Amino acid sequence: MPRRLFGTNGIRGVANRDLTPEFAVRVGLSIGTFFQGGRILLGCDGRVSSPFLKSAVAGALLSTGCEAHDAGMVPTPALQYGVGHLGMDGGVMITASHNPPEYNGIKVMAADGVEIDRGREREVEEIFFEGRFKRAEWNRVGELRERTEVLEVYREAILGQVDVGLIQGAGLHVAVDPGNGVTALIVPQILRDLGCGVVTVNADIDGRFPGRSPEPRPDNLSGLSTLVRASGADLGVAFDGDGDRAIFVDERGRVHWGDRSFALIAREFLAEHPGEAVVTPVSSSQVVRDVVEAYGGRVVWTRVGSVDVSRKMLSEDLKLGGEENGGVMYGPHQPVRDGAMTTALILEILARTGKRLSELFDELPRYRQMKDRVECPEELKGRVLEELRSVVEGPRVETLDGVKIWYPDSSWILVRPSGTEPIFRLYAEAKTEERVRELMEEFKKLLEEMVSRV
Repeated sequence: MPRRLFGTNGIRGVANRDLTPEFAVRVGLSIGTFFQGGRILLGCDGRVSSPFLKSAVAGALLSTGCEAHDAGMVPTPALQYGVGHLGMDGGVMITASHNPPEYNGIKVMAADGVEIDRGREREVEEIFFEGRFKRAEWNRVGELRERTEVLEVYREAILGQVDVGLIQGAGLHVAVDPGNGVTALIVPQILRDLGCGVVTVNADIDGRFPGRSPEPRPDNLSGLSTLVRASGADLGVAFDGDGDRAIFVDERGRVHWGDRSFALIAREFLAEHPGEAVVTPVSSSQVVRDVVEAYGGRVVWTRVGSVDVSRKMLSEDLKLGGEENGGVMYGPHQPVRDGAMTTALILEILARTGKRLSELFDELPRYRQMKDRVECPEELKGRVLEELRSVVEGPRVETLDGVKIWYPDSSWILVRPSGTEPIFRLYAEAKTEERVRELMEEFKKLLEEMVSRV
């Protein structure tokens, strides 16, 4: 098995166990060597371990001759926008996004602000494992500079992508749950700029995430749902730890998963840009496909992972992408997941249609979803996947990322190997609870049998 640093979205691990200062220095040396003395924008989320990891990476970058431009504590999409806007050669974000508090991670961005592609990840990995680090001469080491303007240029960029006057005229009230994450630094201000009344919960940045898990899910957003109803808000929005994902709550307090809000945005987008393509991973709900095709668009499928969606958007010059987890990539702004931009787009839809958020969501087709996992040693994943591909049948079998089987009744099952854990992930969807359970039970049993005998 090839040695890997990067998972589906960057480098992740438990702070001071997997991600030690020594490890972070070696990663920083690898990144600096890869960029060959460029200008790197560096930022971090609010996790307890982020300062020491950022300092370790910064020192390593300087050692290779790179300039390290420190944006401080910022949401990931703000750093990504800053990379492109400020003309940097790349970016490094210290974050574990939605992972538990003890985790942290390192994301690497190219000059366009998008995470480096899989090929470039392998280049960084080769430098790391071979120890081929560049060491600048004593008088050619890099300089550390502060860049305090990143949040402000990011705020202005988002406001420039929507009809501010239209939204201000709607007089919307929004309940915001940053989840003790870094969106607390900027999202309430953007909403006030848009004329919204704002109430918050979990708005103190705290890397221990005392309010809820940094991953916004229906089972941990009861506080936001209560706040929406109690305050009479028109909607609620919850963010993950680094602000690249947004999950919405309607005025009735109902939590809606990310592919449904993505479908709303896709519908509005295609009404204005008929015939355009929309990019989404194979794990996304059928509701996205239904809406896109109903409005004359086409779906471009990718492997699971935001970098795959973003890179596909760039390579084919496409303007909209999204994932089922609440990550929406709006190309006219930047082709990366951006929770604040997603929120502004939803507000614009509400202002333009004059409808309640519950009405808009109720207009979409409904599907039942289920997710599960099956343990499998890393060294067996390839053989199990090959056997699964040889035995599955269906009117359409997709092998872009694992195995996905589509059925005539619009149900489907996806089995894909995790990029970060010794497991297979299973995703199933159908119009009825009975059918989705049937699919999940059938394929979970089949996969467990295969793992046991391979």
